[in-house]
Amino acid sequence: MDYCTQQDMMDRFDEEELIQLTDEHNTGDINTDKLNKVITDASAEMDAYLTKYLPLPAVHPTLTRIACHITRYYLYDDAATDRVTKLYDDGIKFLKAVSKGEISLGPNTDGSEPQNDNVAEIQTGGRVFGREDKSFI
Repeated sequence: MDYCTQQDMMDRFDEEELIQLTDEHNTGDINTDKLNKVITDASAEMDAYLTKYLPLPAVHPTLTRIACHITRYYLYDDAATDRVTKLYDDGIKFLKAVSKGEISLGPNTDGSEPQNDNVAEIQTGGRVFGREDKSFI
């Protein structure tokens, strides 16, 4: 599942920037094939962090934003600016927190909370000593 589309990228970033990052043949247009491939790559990285929540009932807007930032970072390749790198790093930090269960993506479309099967459960064996137990001393 792709978390963003070409239109999401165009809504979020300047079209000229996207042309510069994708137009390898100087056509003056966004290379949609390259952009869609990079969107798929970014979504695959996100899936690695979100694997225990997949399939998602719907794409949360925060995931769309993060997907756009990861895609943009990938498009810049080795020439990413500090700002682009920071947005990427922040997105990865968020995904790691979601994967650890520290941050929730919120309720599902039916209003229920996402289920996480990796929950620790602690049970005790009862008390060993107590005020009522006079057998020890």
